[in-house]
Amino acid sequence: MTDLRATNSAVGGKSRRALAHELLARIEAIAALGPLPAVSAVHLPLAADEGSRESEFCGVELDDGSIGLSFLLLGDTFARLRGDNPAAALRGVPALELARGYLDDDPVRRTLGFAAVNAISQRFFREAGYALDTASDSIGSLDPQPGERIGMVGLFGPLVPRIVGAGASLVVLELQSRLVGEHDGWRVTLEPAELADCTKVLCTTTVLLNDTLDAVLASVRAARWLALVGPGGGCVPDDLFARGVTLLGGTTIVDRAGFADAVARGEAWGRFARKYVIARDLYPGFGRLTASIAAR
Repeated sequence: MTDLRATNSAVGGKSRRALAHELLARIEAIAALGPLPAVSAVHLPLAADEGSRESEFCGVELDDGSIGLSFLLLGDTFARLRGDNPAAALRGVPALELARGYLDDDPVRRTLGFAAVNAISQRFFREAGYALDTASDSIGSLDPQPGERIGMVGLFGPLVPRIVGAGASLVVLELQSRLVGEHDGWRVTLEPAELADCTKVLCTTTVLLNDTLDAVLASVRAARWLALVGPGGGCVPDDLFARGVTLLGGTTIVDRAGFADAVARGEAWGRFARKYVIARDLYPGFGRLTASIAAR
C-alpha cells in the first residue's frame, strides 16, 4: 500500500509552486496559534464521475468536525485512493502533517494535503469568529453585459446560457481537446492567450491543485473581475487576493454526519453543505483574524 503519510518526497522548485508554499505558510502560522486536531476520516465517493460535483471531490475531516474538500480526479488519484483505504491509514495523523503533502509531486498526497489545508482553513474561520457569507451568489456579481467578453477556466455549463443570453461573448479555456470547438455564441479553446481581452473571468478552483493559477493569471491581465469558484475553494484567500483574484467562492459543510453518510452511499451531498463567498474588498485579512484568535 502506498505510504500516504509520507510528504514532500519530490517537491518541485518553490517558484513553480509559489502559491502552494504561501498557502502552506498560512497553515503553519495557524498551527502556531495552538494545537490542531488530528485527522478523523477521509470521505471518498463510491465512483468518480467527471461532471458530477458529488463524485469529483473527496473530503478530509478533522477530530473537531472541520471538513475540507479537494478535487480528486488529478491523475490516477481516485483509483489509488480507493485501493489504499486512506481512512484507515490516516486516522489520527496530525492535520498539519497531512497538509504538508500539498507540496508533494505525488497527486494522492497533494490531493489529500490540499483537502487538509482547506479543513484547517475552515476551522480557522470558525475559531476567528469570521462568518462566511452564504447569502451572496458567488456568480451574481459576474453580471454579464451586452458586448462584454467573458472568460471561463473550466466549463461551468449551467452558466453558459445566462452569459450568452445577456449578449456577452464567451470563451472557455479547457484542458480536454475533445471539448474544443465553436458553439452558438461561445467557444472552447486550449489556448490561454485567447483569454487576454476578457474583462471578467470565472475560474475553477482546481487551478489551486494543479499548479496552473499563476499561468491563468498571466493570461487574464485585462480582467477587472476574477472569481475562483468551486468546492475546493475552502482555503484562506489572502494570497489569492494579492495576485488579483477579486472573489473566492467555496463550499462549507454544515452537517458533517449527513455529508459523511451521503458520500458513503454515493448520493448527492449538496443539501449538507452551503456555498459561500469571500469578496476581496470585504475580507478583514489574515492578520486581523489571527489577532482575534490570539486575543481569546
